[in-house]
Amino acid sequence: MSSFLNGRAVWLAAFGAAVLVLTGCASNTRVEPPAPVENRLTAAAGTTATVAPNANASATTGQAAQSTVTPIDVTRNDAAANAAGRVVYFDFDSYVVKDEFRGVVEGNARRLSADRKRRVLIEGHTDERGGREYNLALGQRRAEAVLKSLTLLGVQDSQTEAVSFGKEKPAVAGSNEAAWAKNRRAELKDR
Repeated sequence: MSSFLNGRAVWLAAFGAAVLVLTGCASNTRVEPPAPVENRLTAAAGTTATVAPNANASATTGQAAQSTVTPIDVTRNDAAANAAGRVVYFDFDSYVVKDEFRGVVEGNARRLSADRKRRVLIEGHTDERGGREYNLALGQRRAEAVLKSLTLLGVQDSQTEAVSFGKEKPAVAGSNEAAWAKNRRAELKDR
């Protein structure tokens, strides 16, 4: 009986040590909820709703916010679309695609919709401020925000991939607001 108790004590000690090791590996990285997404299911009825994550209360009560998204013709292939930029810049500590970069996203969506074999890699980047883990997560959210915008404009999931480089590949060297603003970006690169 004493060997059974000794075996159980050893097992409990090993389990306790494993719990301590795993607890020590826990990260304090702040995880933010995903960006709001437009619900296109009601578009056929003439209304669209913007659904925020964890907004189940308004969704279940039938209340829907009017969307300010303007539909575009993604089949149009003009020179402006081909000359569209490939970089979307973000505000500090944000992953919201600003209205001023809607043309960049729309132009790339038209280009990708016109050639379904074309693929792009969306690279998310941050400025040098903040920790490595936080910046990798923020860069990923930025890349995914652009990817989601392209998807909402009709680009197939198989044509896009989002990846984060965090603060590892700055576009501009420097530790001032001008340099940081150029480093907070998502780049669309052909694959």
